[in-house]
Amino acid sequence: MAMHESVLLEEAIELLNLKEDSIVVDMTVGFAGHSSEILKRIKSGYLFAFDQDSVALSYSRKRLSTIGENFTIIDANFKDARLELEKRGIEKVDAILYDLGVSSPQLDTSDRGFSYHKDAILDMRMDQDNPLTAKKIVNTYSEQELTKIFQTYGESKFSRSIAKNIVRHRIEKEITTTLELVDIIKEAVPIKERLKKHPAKQIFQALRIEVNKELDVLKDSLSDALSLLKVGGRIAVITFHSLEDRIVKQKFQEVSCMDEISKGLPFLPDDKMPSYRLITKKGIKPKADEIDKNNRSRSAILRVIEKIK
Repeated sequence: MAMHESVLLEEAIELLNLKEDSIVVDMTVGFAGHSSEILKRIKSGYLFAFDQDSVALSYSRKRLSTIGENFTIIDANFKDARLELEKRGIEKVDAILYDLGVSSPQLDTSDRGFSYHKDAILDMRMDQDNPLTAKKIVNTYSEQELTKIFQTYGESKFSRSIAKNIVRHRIEKEITTTLELVDIIKEAVPIKERLKKHPAKQIFQALRIEVNKELDVLKDSLSDALSLLKVGGRIAVITFHSLEDRIVKQKFQEVSCMDEISKGLPFLPDDKMPSYRLITKKGIKPKADEIDKNNRSRSAILRVIEKIK
């Protein structure tokens, strides 16, 4: 299995402001890079870690067991975190972490279908029980539906021509593999554009987001996460593309800003003060040496918020 390099590891752990007895939730345990460091710092605390990838769950359980026993790994999407924590008697927590990137093992394991560099069945499911796959989307969505998700989730200016080419090809033969799709995408993109960046990158991103409903899940989960925090508790979110980052930035600003009327008052009563404050006014990006070691980190942005009342 390829080793996964956790992005912005030191910065995220430091800004979570953990104590020895902190109750912490890792919404995206993956291969336990961040969780391992968290567990080392909460000797008398407890870690709840979520994921829906069976391979990651098995690996993380073994890795965390070498550090301590004060953790529970939960096989569930983080949209269900509040419910799963309530089942275990947990109503408030001290810290919450999201690392929204696709892990290196997922990208590098051919049969998962996340990579546009390796041939595999078009899958892209984080949860292997999910009935919706990239193959199903590519072969059943209408040209209009494909165009919309490529525009919305991939921000590709060639969305329409790519969707049209997909529909044309699938009439002749079902599109089943990643490299088949890559060739179809390349056909629909001008050569000069292909030389600037890989033409499939944005389309594969769009398909992955649609398969896993990532943006809808993130919006709902952030609201739950904010309500789970104790006073003094923090949420750290690491995003990897502009759509995710925009959702996080807007949500954090929404709950930490005063309304326009309150801003003009000479004295502000406590009930008019926001309940949260931004710890990171601007997103934190990886340093040059981290990008040199792990090129996949280059698009990462970390944002952190704290509950203050």
